[in-house]
Amino acid sequence: MSKHEEIAEDLTRDILTGQYRVGERLPSERDLAARFEANRGAVREAMKKLEQLGIADIQPGGARVSPLNEASLDVIGHLMALGDYPDRDLVDQILVVINALVLTAVVSAVRRADEDGVESLRALIRPIWAEQLQGEAYFEAQTRMFEGIMTASGNLPVQLIARSLLAQFHPRMTALKDFIEPDSATHARLARRIDEALAARDLDAVRTSFFEMGNFHRKRMQKTFDAFETAQQPAGLEANAS
Repeated sequence: MSKHEEIAEDLTRDILTGQYRVGERLPSERDLAARFEANRGAVREAMKKLEQLGIADIQPGGARVSPLNEASLDVIGHLMALGDYPDRDLVDQILVVINALVLTAVVSAVRRADEDGVESLRALIRPIWAEQLQGEAYFEAQTRMFEGIMTASGNLPVQLIARSLLAQFHPRMTALKDFIEPDSATHARLARRIDEALAARDLDAVRTSFFEMGNFHRKRMQKTFDAFETAQQPAGLEANAS
């Protein structure tokens, strides 16, 4: 990590953890240069990164913290990296958005597709229920299905938002990976229902099926957090006792 990246990373963390409030002025270039033992050029580059991220507004008189809801989508990855593992409420919010994007994309894909196009979508979903996939194999098949639906939708804004979210989401979920409880039977049942809805080109059934799968993933993620936090509890209790 270069010096300006180090400065930007630390200041981003400071802002996102509330050490600087919205509208508050950030330290001057001189103060930041002294704090990080860096030259002013590195500080300026760091401040540009904060401005690009949308969490700071740089004016001639200095930089002030911007409201988080005015930040760029790239701030999600920084928020997820704040602790030892991602915040469960943030993860659930992301899944809600991803589910909505998938619903929008699959409806558009089915409307646009000819018979061969529908069959291509079914071919992406069929292995999930026909082969009772689970674990890494299920995740890979689900990713292929997701990417295929996004491509077939022809909806560029949806594709860009979904890709950005997932690129920030998946790498930061590794801490929870070993606590995901497999449920191949439910995976297969939901995937088969989606396959049947696609075969019939029944948009209402497609929406309902994908909505159910999205809710299943949200509930399973909450159970994963519960299992992870339970596993961490003994060490925490021992530390408190000492």
